[in-house]
Amino acid sequence: MITTVAIQGVCDARFRGVKEAFAQNFADYGEVGAAVAVMTGGRLVVDLWAGHADTALSRPWQQETIVNVFSTTKGMTAICAHRLEFAQAGKSEIPVRYLLSHRAGLPAVRQPLLPGSAYDWERMTSALAAEEPWWEPGSKHGYHPLTFGYLVGEVVRRISGKSLGAYFRDEIAGPLGLDFYIGLSGKDDARVAEMLPMPLPEPGEDNLIAKAFSDPQSMTFKAFANPPDLMVPGTVNSRQWRAAEIPAANGHSDARSLARIYGALAQGGELDGYSVLSLEAIDRARVEQSYGDDAVLLGLPSRFGLGFMLDLPEHRIVPQGDMFGHPGAGGSIGFADPEAGLGFGYVMNKMILPPDYFIDPRWRGLVDATYASL
Repeated sequence: MITTVAIQGVCDARFRGVKEAFAQNFADYGEVGAAVAVMTGGRLVVDLWAGHADTALSRPWQQETIVNVFSTTKGMTAICAHRLEFAQAGKSEIPVRYLLSHRAGLPAVRQPLLPGSAYDWERMTSALAAEEPWWEPGSKHGYHPLTFGYLVGEVVRRISGKSLGAYFRDEIAGPLGLDFYIGLSGKDDARVAEMLPMPLPEPGEDNLIAKAFSDPQSMTFKAFANPPDLMVPGTVNSRQWRAAEIPAANGHSDARSLARIYGALAQGGELDGYSVLSLEAIDRARVEQSYGDDAVLLGLPSRFGLGFMLDLPEHRIVPQGDMFGHPGAGGSIGFADPEAGLGFGYVMNKMILPPDYFIDPRWRGLVDATYASL
């Protein structure tokens, strides 16, 4: 096919359709910079990148480029919790399950928090400890967009004695050679892609973000915008944001690392001789805990296992079986499909609000091409 974007990397001939779909994203959706990777049978069969890492189109996206993946970070946070909490006898109590399955009733803090609170672990965890649940824990579920990371991260900290970012680095990213960070050193700033934010909703728009912003006193607004740090232009490209440990939202990664970690989980939990999770833990993580109308997402359906999003019957990602993983705001995604033995990762720097639920058309085409190649 004819395209003006230079696709870099490697792609098994069997998966050439993925490379074609990746190139098409630049033509059809104005992709700025992105990467996609697929691991199957323990082998990286797709590892592609293209475009630019900045708005000015002056920095080519390179093999070592990493980018903020927003809520795709939650999958890594969940893996940390499973390595610790469920590995210890007597540590699988219902309250921890509620945290992982978005049933805790703590998606937001009612009292307005000062700017900068998102970077202050003690302030956030103290505010959540004092917060009255918005619903009786366990009685229903609602997506915890930001608080998930502090709630689960505090469990990890109390058990391991390490912050979530440090535990993830020492126990998962380091041993597996993943280029994924929750709390990024300044030495890596030069290779971080500049995030291009999605446009703010126009008055009268009919989508989740527009509805959430229509009532600043609502639970949904507070879940996404209290503290207000994410609402400040340029926040996600700042040193302060990158350096902080915000385990629900500020992980920085490439597609290759997502495909590798989820590829390991799709193949029994081991990679390069290192055990990430036991098969028992993986099976437990995939069991449906929450499904139906989401109390935070204004009644839209959502479905969760223990820390991972699961496929929705009405909005399927994989053609059959049951994937588990997590998407991120604006477009990134990582997931495992144990039935297919596949790990998938996609990252980008141009954020969009998908017109069809949360199914980003860019990764939708890449996922479809991947399964057509199997």
